[in-house]
This record gives sequence, C-alpha cells and structure tokens, in this order.
Amino acid sequence: MTFLEINNIQKSFGDNVVVHDFDFAAQRGEFVSLLGPSGCGKTTVLRMVAGFERQTAGTVSLDGKDISQLPANQRNVGMVFQAYALFPNMTVAQNIAFGLKIAKRPADEIAVRVREMLDLIKLPALGDRYPFQLSGGQQQRVALARALAVRPKMLLLDEPLSALDAKIRVALRDEIRSVQRELGITTLFVTHDQEEALSISDRIVVMSAGRIEQIGTPFEIYNRPRTRFVASFVGVLNLLEGRITDPASGRIEVDGRELVVAGGFPKGQTGDAATLALRPEAITIGSGGEGANHLDGHVEEVGFQGSVVRIRVRCNDRMISLDSFNSRAAPPPERGTPVTLSFSHDVQVLEPA
Repeated sequence: MTFLEINNIQKSFGDNVVVHDFDFAAQRGEFVSLLGPSGCGKTTVLRMVAGFERQTAGTVSLDGKDISQLPANQRNVGMVFQAYALFPNMTVAQNIAFGLKIAKRPADEIAVRVREMLDLIKLPALGDRYPFQLSGGQQQRVALARALAVRPKMLLLDEPLSALDAKIRVALRDEIRSVQRELGITTLFVTHDQEEALSISDRIVVMSAGRIEQIGTPFEIYNRPRTRFVASFVGVLNLLEGRITDPASGRIEVDGRELVVAGGFPKGQTGDAATLALRPEAITIGSGGEGANHLDGHVEEVGFQGSVVRIRVRCNDRMISLDSFNSRAAPPPERGTPVTLSFSHDVQVLEPA
C-alpha cells in the first residue's frame, strides 16, 4: 500500500534548479535510501518531505493526505540529523521527552514512553547522563529515540552515521534497521555510502545532479545498473567498450576479441558502440569452460583485502579488476603472470548516455 507519494517535486534556488521532477512512491513500512554523491539533491528532497524546505513545484502526500503546504511541526514525521542536535543542557531522558512535553502529554505517559525508548535503543541505564558523557554512537541512538518517541508516521534520517567511525557505523546501521523493522515505520534514509544503502534498504533511489538515475532493490541496483552513472557509482565495475558485430546473436568486438552477450542487442545495429558492465566477482581466471567469454592479459597488481583478493589484470590498454576468495591452499598469481579471464555471456549492457 502506497504510504508516501512524492509527485514531480522540483526545487530551485533562484535560477539554480537543484531537484528536477522527482517522482517516487514508498510503501507502508518500507525502508528507502536516497543514494548519491554530495550535491546531488538527496538531502533537499528529504527536507522537502520534512517541511524544512518548500518545493518550487509538485506535491508530497503522506498516508493519503497532501502535506505539501503544511509546516514541519504539523507533518508528524520524525527527523534524525547527521550532527545529533541533542540539547547539551538536558539529560538523555529529557532529550527523549522533549517532543512529548511540547505536545503537552501527561507526565506519567511521558515517563513510560521514555523508558520504552531507552529500552528500544539499548541504553536503559543512561537516562540521567548528559550528551557530553556519551559516545558518538550513543548520542545518535538518543537522537533516534527522540525522533521516535512522538510516534511519527514516518522516520527521516539525514546521513546519521557519517560522523561515526567504521565499526560503530556498521553496528548502528544494523540497529537502526532492526528498530525500523520492529516498529514497522516507513523510513527515508539519506546517504552517500553505497555499502550502507545496499546493506539495509528495501529499495534504493540513486540520484545524480538533482535527478533520479534508477530506482530498485539493492540486488537490482548492484547487478543491473541501467546507466553509466549508476554502474560507476555503486560498487566497483569494469566497463568494456566495443562495437556490435552482430546485434541478433549478441556479438561484440572488444579489443580485437569477439564476445557474446546473452539476449543480443535489441536496440543496437552493426557497427554501433556499446558498453558492457562486469562486476569483479563475475570474472574468473582460467578458461571458464564451454560458453564463456575470454580476454587475455597479464597480472598488473594483487591487493590482499582479507577474505577477498583484488587482482588487476591489464588486457591491452584496459585494466580489469576481478575478485577471488582468499584461500590458504591457492595463493593468487604473481605480478606479470599471463592469464586468461573468463566470464558468462550474461553480461549487463548499459544504456547509452
């Protein structure tokens, strides 16, 4: 069931258009990430949903109600900011209770709700502490509890993990997802971290220059990028440019070697340029058996990354990255070793720019 509807919203600052015709709908209980580089407009979209920015055109509806013209304090959404924004002169409990006091809820109801929130964020014994007595991760949990305490219809998160170190960031993102699932609250999450978006989202909206590039599940975004931008921004990707030699049978020439693409090139003609996209884990060293594509080269670099070994192979003037699992029984090839790379005919073809 559609819960959040963003209909062709635009935002301009003077002559500068920062969001172009953003059109999207989220289902009740869905966790959606807005993913893109700095300056792509993702935070502006979030602020328009929250009511902190007024859209230049278009509408925003929540649970069937048009909230486009409502002020932020009447939209019933919870917001968590990158910089925590806790009140330094208030205790943890007082910070969590703030919105409830503004709403003039009874004192006994506030006390019960604060205890519930402290339990939810796994800080039941820290209600009397002040923000400066907490770690960054604990402060962000308190900010999350404060946003949820008023029982908002929707949760908005503006890069809430970017100020934390790597280990805390991973742990807290999992906790946020767990809390979101437990409460079943529709959530819009802004991030520039692709791993973050891929790991916790039901769907991802990839943005560039104020426009939507692609909407899809993490699986779709990673494995089936539709544009060159999505392909290059999300994960490591090898781009193979070539010329179509037989569109019907999916044949394309890359660096003097004929490759085959399953499904052919229904939109291409003989002689057209085309770009293939290959993830590092889709490539193996060796012949690959019957029905595989092949490229020849030599090992240029080997990077040990723990459980994964990243190998870079030079094929003519092209550098190709591939990943293999670390195995104590099979050390990776040494630099300069000639190798044959193989990969399936099921190759992603990128849409022309």
